[in-house]
Amino acid sequence: MTSSSALSADLPLSFPEKLLAWYDRHHRELPWRVSPAAAKAGGRADPYRVWLSEVMLQQTTVQAVKPYFAKFLALWPKVTDLAAAPAEDVMAAWAGLGYYARARNLKKCAEAVAAEHQGIFPDTEEGLRALPGIGDYTSAAVAAIAFNRRAAVMDGNVERVISRLYAIDAPLPGSKPLMKAKVADLTPADRPGDFAQAMMDLGATICTPKRPACTLCPFREDCLAFAKHDPERFPVKAAKKERPVRMGAAFVAVTPEGEVLLRRRIESGLLGGMTEVPTTAWTARLDGGTSPNHAPFPADWQACGTVVHVFTHFELRLSVFRTRTEKIEANNGWWEPVTNLEAQALPTVMKKVIAEAIPRAFEKLPN
Repeated sequence: MTSSSALSADLPLSFPEKLLAWYDRHHRELPWRVSPAAAKAGGRADPYRVWLSEVMLQQTTVQAVKPYFAKFLALWPKVTDLAAAPAEDVMAAWAGLGYYARARNLKKCAEAVAAEHQGIFPDTEEGLRALPGIGDYTSAAVAAIAFNRRAAVMDGNVERVISRLYAIDAPLPGSKPLMKAKVADLTPADRPGDFAQAMMDLGATICTPKRPACTLCPFREDCLAFAKHDPERFPVKAAKKERPVRMGAAFVAVTPEGEVLLRRRIESGLLGGMTEVPTTAWTARLDGGTSPNHAPFPADWQACGTVVHVFTHFELRLSVFRTRTEKIEANNGWWEPVTNLEAQALPTVMKKVIAEAIPRAFEKLPN
């Protein structure tokens, strides 16, 4: 069994070289990535693609991101194209990917790069961090992967690998500074971008949250969690608070011509700037009304079910009501053909609501 002191002394000397050798053989092929062979030959990742992928990948899986990444590149091949795009088009293209503040910040960041940097991303952590919506993680990831800067990149995969290698008992999030210091010590001056991506790949494919493939891991002899026969205990997390449940109602009005009443949410706050059917004033902290008495206009509103949607910090339960109505004047809203709903900036919870009221409204509802 490797001792903690031996690991602390020996790991920084051998780990980066072993990890990069593993990455050269086992790296994932991803559309925003330059292969290790191409990188060794002088190839550089496109900063726009790296930044776009990193923003999309926050709180989201690689498989979920791939089609959105392809869609954004097809619509806006360069950061200046994204900067010039109408905000509602960007939100519509993002719809279904979740965490919609990312989309708003994506647009603001593109506009800043275009207006203040002539369409060229800054090549340092400090310069990147000064852009709208870019924090410590994204600035480090773009600096390392796109510009080969020696930056300590910390995502969930990296946290898991580091916490297991060193058997870090302190719970997250309090242990993040210690983990980042370990990553900073390990990150080599040569190929820091490949090192960051190798750590991510190791966590995503070998050092997984459940049932890690320790027998296949090239670092099992170095890993203190493996030596303790308890890798799944790491990273240690603070006890979760119970997720509160919020209530509300949503109203789906459909005309005989097959048009649905929609409106746009205010720019700030949860789902800011996204499209929705009329709902009551629920928030992450307060319930909204749940009866047809709160409908946007008098009509024969019929209950048609309940939709449950889980946000990061709370669970939302919406009572869904529908009515068939003639087209009336839509204050602060508009009537949209059902056949065009897929093109709207509807978040997943609103797609669930409409699908509850109009079962064939969408060909495929996001998970």
